[in-house]
Amino acid sequence: QVQLVESGGGLVQAGGSLTLSCAASGRTFTNYAMGWFRQAPGKEREFVSTITWGAGTTSYADSVKGRFTISRDNAKKKVSLQMNSLKPEDTGIYYCAATYWLGGPLREYHQYDYWGQGTQVTVSS
Repeated sequence: QVQLVESGGGLVQAGGSLTLSCAASGRTFTNYAMGWFRQAPGKEREFVSTITWGAGTTSYADSVKGRFTISRDNAKKKVSLQMNSLKPEDTGIYYCAATYWLGGPLREYHQYDYWGQGTQVTVSS
């Protein structure tokens, strides 16, 4: 049973930083990809970033490119999202997700099989 547990959310002023973590358990994730998505009130869940466990290949949404950095710690089975220069529009619930990776981009939420409960990020102006 795959479990994903997010942590690290909170309230921060615009321009500040936060680091989100996702602890994964329940299986070996070598051939998996991990993603971060976010959902603001009244909006659809949107792609933020993804990383493959094996090669560490990363991808980012244009809205966060250059400000967010995704990384993984294979030994600890943890994926992190370092968020810098935060903006009010980054506010939302951030979800960690996992899926078996067969190649290709993974920017759609329906491509992921496992989800965490989410952690709230609020950026004040």
